[in-house]
This record gives sequence, C-alpha cells and structure tokens, in this order.
Amino acid sequence: MSRVAEHLASGALSGFTSTVFLQPFDFLKTRQQQLHAAARPPVLRLARDVVVAEGPLGLWRGTNASLARNIPGIALYMTGLSQVRSMLARTSMFSAPEGQRRLSTLPTLSHSGNMFAGAATRVAVGILLNPISVLKARYESSLHSLPSLPAAFRDLMRAGPSELTRGLLASSVRDAPYAGLFVLSYEGMKRQTGNALPLLPSSIVHTTSAATAGTLATLATHPFDVIKTKIQVRTEDQYRGFLRTVVAIWKTRGLMGFLDGASLRLSRKILSSAIGWGVYEGVLMLSRRL
Repeated sequence: MSRVAEHLASGALSGFTSTVFLQPFDFLKTRQQQLHAAARPPVLRLARDVVVAEGPLGLWRGTNASLARNIPGIALYMTGLSQVRSMLARTSMFSAPEGQRRLSTLPTLSHSGNMFAGAATRVAVGILLNPISVLKARYESSLHSLPSLPAAFRDLMRAGPSELTRGLLASSVRDAPYAGLFVLSYEGMKRQTGNALPLLPSSIVHTTSAATAGTLATLATHPFDVIKTKIQVRTEDQYRGFLRTVVAIWKTRGLMGFLDGASLRLSRKILSSAIGWGVYEGVLMLSRRL
C-alpha cells in the first residue's frame, strides 16, 4: 500500500471510530448551542428529554451526516497534514532536528512549522467540506426537519453559494488556531513525554498527548464554535453573518453565551483526539512493521 493510501485508510478508520462512539456529545452540544433564550437546560435533562421522546438512539441523530463529514474530512486532514509536513520538513525555515525518541510516523518540524501545517491543512479541508458541515449541524438541531442525506444535499446545492458557505468564516477562524495549537501541543507533548518516560508504550504517549492537545486547543477556540453553529442552524436575520451573530449572542446571553456547550465539546474533543490520533498513528506504525 502506498504511503498516501495508508494515511487515507488510517484517517478514515480514525474518523469512523471517533464519530460513532462520540456522536452523542456533538448532538447535545448542537442542541445547547442552537437555543436563543437566555436559559439553558442542564445537559442531563436535555439528554433525558431526547431519550424519552426518541429513544436512546435519538442521541445518535445526525450520525450519517457526521460520518459523511468526518470520514473523508479526517482522512483528508491526516493525509494532507502528512504531505504538508513532509514538504515543510525539507525547508530550512520550518525543519527541526530529530534528536528525540521516534514516536511518530510524521516528520519533525519547528514550532512555527507545526502551527502552520495544522492551520493551513485544517482550513483547506474545512472549506472543501463546509456544505456537509452545514447539514451535520442541521441534522443534529431540532430546528430543521431534513429528508435523506442525498436529498438534503441536493436541496442545499440548489439553495446556492450563500447556503453552501454558511458559517465558513466562523469555522475557519475556529479551525486555524485550533489545528495550529493542537499540532504544536501534540508534537511538544510527545517529545516531552517520550524523553521523560522512554519506556512508556508509544500508544499511551499518542493518546495522552492528543488528549492534552485537544483540551488546550478546544478551550482557546470554543467561542467560534458557538458562532458557527448559530449561523448554520438559526434562520433569523440576526444570525446572518459573523459580526451580526456575535452581537446577537452578546445581547441574548452575554459573555457566557460564547461558552454554550463548552463542557460537551471539551469532553468530545478530549476523547476524539485520544481515540483518533491513537488509532491513526497506531495503524501507521503497525503498517510500517508489516
């Protein structure tokens, strides 16, 4: 199998695994963020109401759209990140000496190289798959009643560029610093952990480093996730556009409005980062040994 195919397959498996196990976190986060009123129901009550109305599988509503977004999205992101890192590693500006325990299949870069590679790759994939992100948010929301995924996608295509690109600015503003900080923190944690605990299995190093990086990047970028969700699922004029949505959230909820769903997104990101990167790097390292 070629290196590109290995990265695509590993990324796709990573995306499938984390999405299926963690969809309830995304679902409940969207339900919290979609609300316009000042009061927010507790997460457990929200989950209970969904289970009562739709059964336990109701918490997995939107999984098809999430898989359609995350399997190709994570596969493309992981593969693109590897390719970008390989290119940057050949430049004097972004390369860095190895000088550390080999715990990764990815090239070693400088701090600025890690940030640039993560941010550029994540934003590029986000732009490409933004229409599916819009559908994912709307399937998870209770404000939209959508047909099958293919039919919903055709309807979105017919709606034109304004709908296909809804929330794109907010997504990009969220994704660029998130991915840059994540890759920087992830690689730094792997290096520090590998040097401090050389006998620790690489799988544990990968999962703990990814969980830590996911925590830091999520806390730094969550307000933009709230803005993105509002734009994609609300239909009122006050949620048309980035700045108008910021003003609407501030008027309705104040500063705390930009933290809606933070605990759910943080929980999901910690787990998805640990699972996703653990699976991804583990599969790649195993394939190198076969």
